[in-house]
Amino acid sequence: MLSDDLKYQLLQQLEKEPETSQRALAKSLGISLGKTNYCLRAVVEKGWVKARNFKNSQRKAAYIYMLTPKGVAAKSRITRRFLDRKLREYEQLEREIAQLRREVQTR
Repeated sequence: MLSDDLKYQLLQQLEKEPETSQRALAKSLGISLGKTNYCLRAVVEKGWVKARNFKNSQRKAAYIYMLTPKGVAAKSRITRRFLDRKLREYEQLEREIAQLRREVQTR
């Protein structure tokens, strides 16, 4: 199962660089090549991404990864959840910082 964070990062990266290699994608996501392959297969099976070979590529394993309309919609939903979670984390961090400041001032 893919976490929302990983789905978000994967779809974000593919949208930005559709011609990226799995190796480059793995490096940018900070995950193994095997996990990258697993993740790509998962989003292709869900119909979020379409993978096509470059016909005239000198590299036989060269693909282009395009987000489908379903993938764009999924990315929007995932981005919203990601943003909501990050905002909650930010607000919690602000409360913790305010509490720490009060503790420092009283000492």
